Parts: sequence; C-alpha cells; structure tokens
Amino acid sequence: MTAQERNTTRMSGLGNLFSSDMAIDLGTANTLVYVKGRGVILSEPSVVAYHVKEGQKKVLAVGEDAKLMLGRTPGSIEAIRPMREGVIADFDVAEEMIKHFIRKVHKRTTFSKPKIIVCVPHGATPVEKRAIRQSVLSAGARRAGLIAEPIAAAIGAGMPITDPTGNMVVDIGGGTTEVAVLSLGDIVYARSVRVGGDRMDEAIISFLRRQHNLLIGESTAERIKTSIGTARMPDDGRGQSMPIRGRDLLNGVPKETEISQAQVAEALAEPVQQICEAVMTALEATPPDLAADIVDRGVMLTGGGALLGELDLALREQTGLAISVADESLNCVALGTGKALEYEKQLRHVIDYES
Repeated sequence: MTAQERNTTRMSGLGNLFSSDMAIDLGTANTLVYVKGRGVILSEPSVVAYHVKEGQKKVLAVGEDAKLMLGRTPGSIEAIRPMREGVIADFDVAEEMIKHFIRKVHKRTTFSKPKIIVCVPHGATPVEKRAIRQSVLSAGARRAGLIAEPIAAAIGAGMPITDPTGNMVVDIGGGTTEVAVLSLGDIVYARSVRVGGDRMDEAIISFLRRQHNLLIGESTAERIKTSIGTARMPDDGRGQSMPIRGRDLLNGVPKETEISQAQVAEALAEPVQQICEAVMTALEATPPDLAADIVDRGVMLTGGGALLGELDLALREQTGLAISVADESLNCVALGTGKALEYEKQLRHVIDYES
C-alpha cells in the first residue's frame, strides 16, 4: 500500500469517526440533536428571538438564550416558539433554528452535508410532514428522513418492538401525546392527541386567573408544573406549596401569593383526564392477543410530560395496568431516532425517505 493510499484509508476512517449524520427530535418545547457515533450532544429549548427591521427578520438568539427572553421582550424584538403541537408553525424561523443547531453541533466550518432523520407526530398531515422535510433540507441536509414519534420513543425506551408481541408506549411531549401499540417493528394502532406540557401550562395559567385573579406568564406556569406539579390530589388535601408572583387583575399591580399542590392537581385535572382517555381508547382498539401482551408487559411512559408527579399512579388507577416511566424519558425520542440512524439497515422500514 502506498503512502497516499494509507493516508486516504486513514482519512476515510476519520470520516466515519466524525460522521456528520444526525437525528433530530424537533420538539414543541425542546430540540435534541443526536450525532451518529456520539449520542445526544445538544438539548435546547425550541425558542427563537428575532428583531424585525424593515420587514426582515434578523435572528438574535436561539435556544437557552432566547428562552430567557420569552415574555420579556420590547416591541422591536419577538421571542417565539416556531413549533406548535409537534409541527412547524413558522416555517422561516424553524429553518433558522435548525440551521443554528446544526452549526452548533458541527463546530468545524466545513463538513459534508449531513443525512438527517427527524421524528414527527403520528397524527401529522402530509402537508405538515412536507413542511418539516423541506425545512431540514433547506437548513443544509443532503437527505431528510422522517420517523413516527411513537416508534422512536419505544426504541429509545428499550422496548422490544421487533418481537411479535404487543408493546404500548405513551409519549407525552410539549405539544402532543402519542399513544401507540407496536408489534413486529411497526404501529398496530396509534392516536395523537394535542395535549401535552403546553396544555398543562395553559391550564395552570387559566386556573390562577379564575381562582386568584392573578395573571402569570408561561415560564412561571412551567416552573409551578415542574416544581410541585402532580396528577393526583395529595393525601393530606393540600401537599407542598410554593410562592408565585404575577399581576393582580383587579387593581393591576404586581402581587405575590402561594399555590398548593392540591390547587395544581385541580388545575391539571382536565389535561390529565384527556391523556387517560387517549390511553383507554387505544386499549379498546387493540386486538385481543396484543391486549393480553400489554396486560403482561404494562405501559411505558416517555417524554417530558411523563415526569409529572404521580401521573403513572393516576393512569394505573384508570387502566388497572402496570405503568412504568422510561429511565431517560426526556431523551427517549432523540435516542430512538438516533438508534434508527445507527441501525438504519435493520430499521429502514420505519424511516420515510421521500424518493
């Protein structure tokens, strides 16, 4: 072998080592990026802040920096979330966000155009799928593949989806909850309900407006949900409490009050009930033999919403089944999409590449 051939071989080896191919969990609340051979290396809020000048949008911040600006921007700056209910709401801003994350992952200025696999909600329409695919291609991908979110979540949670047995996964994201029954590597039944972390935040905001005449922002509602949020009424009828600040709607001045876990449980009762109903509907539609498998194996919860306090117990009371929360529930979809990229030959039937 000549020196030149040895060098070429070494360089191709480095190319494999530093593969630019990636999997993206383009979520309503957070975007996670998985790079082939390296795992999940980026997790940031799906938020973009931009400045509008002479009708042109100039991006100022993306991700964590932009999230800090939500609800705190002057008139000339807008901070938005380009994803709504799992699909793109603002095409141009979403494209800029994807470009930013690709550049952030690949610090090198020159890299080959990556192949990118993105997960999409099962209920996404062909138009919504095309919008996501087009955004990814415009952001610099050489090829864009789509994978259904429930399949990605089940793979990421380590469920044996290729076996001839029934597996049920409930992926509770920021914008949607995906309930699916999987067998032999594909979806037998799936339902996507547009209820998730965002709807829970909205429920807390409207509860405080109704009960306390207090107006709070989205970030405060999210902090309440993650700190003391619970799906069931506390045993002592009150539970923990935390101080919150907002604007008094009666006299218009800032005000501080306290909210208890019991009040949060009351506020979240409706979205939690909608998730329970989606699970019950899926169980009713499941073929009997697969339903028998689900009784044995139970139901797996994934996604950020699965971290809501005692949600597994609330679902267990409704369904009578064993409910477990995935180990890395926040990263499940990104890990599953990444595994589809790593083991593309074995899982190519679940990836949709538009030829």
